[in-house]
Amino acid sequence: MVAAAGASQQGFASKHMAGRAEGVSQNLTGVWSGRYFYPRELPPVSFVATLIETATSLTGMTHEPAATSTARYASLQGQREGNAVSSTKTYDKAQLKAHPIHYSGIINGDATEIKGTWRIPGYWSGNFLMIRSPGKVAAVTRKVAERV
Repeated sequence: MVAAAGASQQGFASKHMAGRAEGVSQNLTGVWSGRYFYPRELPPVSFVATLIETATSLTGMTHEPAATSTARYASLQGQREGNAVSSTKTYDKAQLKAHPIHYSGIINGDATEIKGTWRIPGYWSGNFLMIRSPGKVAAVTRKVAERV
């Protein structure tokens, strides 16, 4: 009886994960490398973001180089609806008194790229790009499947 229940759960998990592996329904949890671009002649800034997706919520942290210290850190709060992502980045106040930055982007078909725009309302805006390795997507999918 226990073995049958385990096989049934495993079948459900396999079907569920197979559905999530199609298109942009893959989980965004993981480490992403990114770059944001200014609208003027300023150089682009590279960053690393760690995202955690739970249902339609996104949370995370970023770090990027800073001129006056070793790195600037920020938190992310956002949401996902299908292939659309939106979030707000708030820098650690101890390091920088900055306005929240609003990001909105589109996830590509295999969930390895997010491309979009950032804006500071009333000031300026620009583009951003985030990427992650396809191998990382498979590893996250496997880990989720193993937990079920």
